[in-house]
Amino acid sequence: MMPYQVGEAVRLLPLAPPGHVRTPWYLRGKIGVIERDLGETGDPEALAYGRTDAPPRRLYRVRFSMDAIWGAAAERPEDRLDAEIFDNWLEPADAPA
Repeated sequence: MMPYQVGEAVRLLPLAPPGHVRTPWYLRGKIGVIERDLGETGDPEALAYGRTDAPPRRLYRVRFSMDAIWGAAAERPEDRLDAEIFDNWLEPADAPA
């Protein structure tokens, strides 16, 4: 998979796998924009189980608007939230849902 580019719109996968995951529930299925590529690091989901043999994961800072997260319930829709999300949780925003 090619790395995402700064400014590219992405969607967090709406998955609910069992186990130790590092992606906030309230962001799953939401669309944000790549703010920064933070490079590769160990896979935290594998490391949580003591697996050090997993390939590294690319980490991104993804920016979400409050209205993209909370919809009409957003008190300040213009505010932003940045979250650091690993590549295995992302897909292009225009991918079929």
